[in-house]
Amino acid sequence: MKTLSRSTQILIGAIATVLLTALSMTGIALLGGGPNPGGAGNPGTTRCAAPSFAGTVVNVTTIDRGGPMMAGPRMMRGSMRLTADRATVAHGKVSFLVTNAGTIPHEMLVVPVAGTQSAGTRPVGRDGRADEAGSLGEASAACAEGEGEGILPSTSGWVTLDLPPGRYELFCNLPGHYWAGMYTELTVT
Repeated sequence: MKTLSRSTQILIGAIATVLLTALSMTGIALLGGGPNPGGAGNPGTTRCAAPSFAGTVVNVTTIDRGGPMMAGPRMMRGSMRLTADRATVAHGKVSFLVTNAGTIPHEMLVVPVAGTQSAGTRPVGRDGRADEAGSLGEASAACAEGEGEGILPSTSGWVTLDLPPGRYELFCNLPGHYWAGMYTELTVT
């Protein structure tokens, strides 16, 4: 059996990658995993309904720009956002409704901010993740509460926490997402 040249092997690998990507995207579209008719970026078109929440509700939206800016570990700084509809809430029960208005899965963690630290300044490790030590909870399940495998595009996840006064950072900690801009700060009075 004849051995293929290195350039032929690379060409075959590239063609296989393109074909597998096209097949995956087709499968997602056929199985309903793509954005709703309202389109990505329209948080009002989620495919699941959240329950009634206790306490104050903070609406959080995750946004990514998709396309070439989302090239895996080489995501561009600022190519993603995590926003909250308020910057301050009263202490006690706080429910976070996290809607993924992007094109890829996201999550949201709630972590206290220490001293003079500010949102977006956590060191990012070689794995593309920020230190999440001290996390009080997360919303990372599609159409459900708490932890999961990620909130899928055009769906929501949620978590309810009892928060004492302080400053908190809300952020997505999937690889590269924090560095790409998915964080905001919340003050609890």
